[in-house]
Amino acid sequence: MLRRLRRAVLGRGRGLGLVLLAALMAFGVWEPVPLQFLRIKTFDIYNQIKPREVTERPAMIVDIDERSLAEIGQWPWPRTTVARLVDRLTQMGAVVVGFDIVFSEPDRMSPGSIAGELPGIDDGTRTVLEGLPDNDSVLAQMMSRSRVVLGQSLRSEAMPVIGRENVPEHSIAERGGDPRPWLEFHTGIVRNLAVLEEVAAGRGIFNSALELDGISRRLPMMANVNGTIEPALSVEMLRVATGNRSTAIRMFPAGGVEGILVGKSLLKTDERGRVWVYFSRHDPAKYISAVDVLRGTVDPAKVAGRLILVGTSAVGLLDIRSTPLDSVIPGVEVHAQILENVLGGTQLQRPQGARLIEMLGALAAGMLMVVLVPLAGARLTVIILALAIGVMTGGSWWFFETQRMLIDPVYPALCSLLLYMMLTYSNYAREEAERRQVRDAFSRYMSPALVERLAQDPSQLRLGGEMRDMTLLFCDVRGFTTISEQFDAQGLTRLINRFLTPMTNVILDRRGTIDKYMGDCIMAFWNAPLDDDDHAANACRSALAMMETMVKVNVDLEKEAIEEGRKHIPLKVGIGLNSGQVCVGNMGSDQRFDYSVLGDNVNLASRLEGQSKPYGVSIVIGENTYQRAPDFAVLELDLIKVKGKTLPVRIFTLLGDEAFATSPEFTALRQVHDLMIAAYRAQDWDRMEELLTECRRLSDGMHIEGFYDLYAERLADYRANPPGADWDGVYVATSK
Repeated sequence: MLRRLRRAVLGRGRGLGLVLLAALMAFGVWEPVPLQFLRIKTFDIYNQIKPREVTERPAMIVDIDERSLAEIGQWPWPRTTVARLVDRLTQMGAVVVGFDIVFSEPDRMSPGSIAGELPGIDDGTRTVLEGLPDNDSVLAQMMSRSRVVLGQSLRSEAMPVIGRENVPEHSIAERGGDPRPWLEFHTGIVRNLAVLEEVAAGRGIFNSALELDGISRRLPMMANVNGTIEPALSVEMLRVATGNRSTAIRMFPAGGVEGILVGKSLLKTDERGRVWVYFSRHDPAKYISAVDVLRGTVDPAKVAGRLILVGTSAVGLLDIRSTPLDSVIPGVEVHAQILENVLGGTQLQRPQGARLIEMLGALAAGMLMVVLVPLAGARLTVIILALAIGVMTGGSWWFFETQRMLIDPVYPALCSLLLYMMLTYSNYAREEAERRQVRDAFSRYMSPALVERLAQDPSQLRLGGEMRDMTLLFCDVRGFTTISEQFDAQGLTRLINRFLTPMTNVILDRRGTIDKYMGDCIMAFWNAPLDDDDHAANACRSALAMMETMVKVNVDLEKEAIEEGRKHIPLKVGIGLNSGQVCVGNMGSDQRFDYSVLGDNVNLASRLEGQSKPYGVSIVIGENTYQRAPDFAVLELDLIKVKGKTLPVRIFTLLGDEAFATSPEFTALRQVHDLMIAAYRAQDWDRMEELLTECRRLSDGMHIEGFYDLYAERLADYRANPPGADWDGVYVATSK
């Protein structure tokens, strides 16, 4: 039965494992936010373990830092100052100047704006000021002689700019499909003044939506702004630097962005057109203070032949970002690192097949758990699980370190771990089911304490037979045939149950095991399947308690008989106890077996129960039981040769527990009783008669009158028919 249960639970566990594996596969396809979050955090760890090394600096940052603000003045600076900055950078050989800044409003420091705001100036001065070129035009003229890419800022609301008729549109080709559904969508963008954008070499966005944790790690190279595709600042700087008039978005045939084509170079992105930045740690060496450029104190070699980003590290200007490596970094450096990635060939990529690889890994690891956990068990499989997770993590790291590919080990590892936990729990449930099976099977035979011990360690239940020293009990109702004639089948069944239930409870409460019920007879034993060093004493206590319980049972049965208007015949039981070596175990066939006992000592216990009636006592115990429990109130009955035995056995009756054995009443009776038995075997009939009379007097209330009546009959018989000088005192029983 346990094998069938194990197979059933094993099959059910595997079925649940396959269902969970299918759910995890669907989970991977759905790719919810928590899974994405775990993935990007894993890639952050990789970047932290092995940051990108800075070997060259193709992009430099002109920093509007705190010192520049202190010496030049607060931001925004006059556009003429910005024009001088562009001019100096161009003269020093900058390939492209990109602004991580938006010039969206006219310069309030232009001469015309000042003329309108200064009170008390004369008309002539006002006319002169208004006739001077405005600062934005000065910057535009400077930009027309340089290669400048202006920055644009994405917003959640539309930010229209007036006078944009002459601003050229971006030239972006679409190859392989429409990329707009895949790109980040925004409803608005903050643009520069039209006069500046008309002469700029390019325009590019420099911000994007942050990750859930506020860290910059993926930046869009293209964005969808109300249906218009806007390139990133870094893409535009590369386009202008390489002299290309346009860029192209290449799509995968199945959908998703493959990358951005700038000339013949492919900038690989994820399916949404974002690039994973392979970060180096904050690099102060790539920063040039803007004030140093304006004053001409910068080594031109730091600018010549490089892409120059103009941005700010000043805290008050609020362009501060967090990366996987630095919690605080100027936002402009993120764009510089993107340019370094592209130009240095160190950019990270997450290939389109990455999710397929991850799902196949999850499927393989999951199937491994489904197969191994039920077969090999939790301990061995956890080693295999650790190895599998190690292989997946090691493989992911190898791809990152050598190929700069991002393959997620978290999803397959999580799948295998969840399956291991579920299947391990299923195994645990199987073992619990086996324990419940043991409990269900043996709770009908043994005490709850013994059942619980077996359930915790089923190995203690040895299959097959073994020889053990045990104590056996047989209990039978006397005259049951006469009693049964008063009841129909249902009534008789109720009566049997009213008798068996309390008797069984008495046995189980004292660590006994019920072997079987045979009609109105109970067979029980002690010291199996679990060890009980005090088995004889526990059996004696049970026998005494059973006799006390029978008094209560008869009281209840008498009340019922009166209520039903029938005659009440009290139930009287006889109990036989014997101890010794027996064979105990599962007896029977492969189709059916019982946990039972066999042996000569079992048969003797049954015969002793049969002798309780002719000897006029309730409990008869064998000499072996008496020797194992010598402290109980016991009186010798006889030396008897029971039916089926060739050798005589000494039998005793059990009258009380250890406390009663030391009572004055029993002590006095036992002394006289032993003398009476000695006189009986010595054939001293006169002395025996005298002592028998004294025994009757001393045993008042101990319910052994029938025994002394039996010996009175023997006394009369032996006086008339002496047994002879060779008589050994053995009585030969003629009935079972």
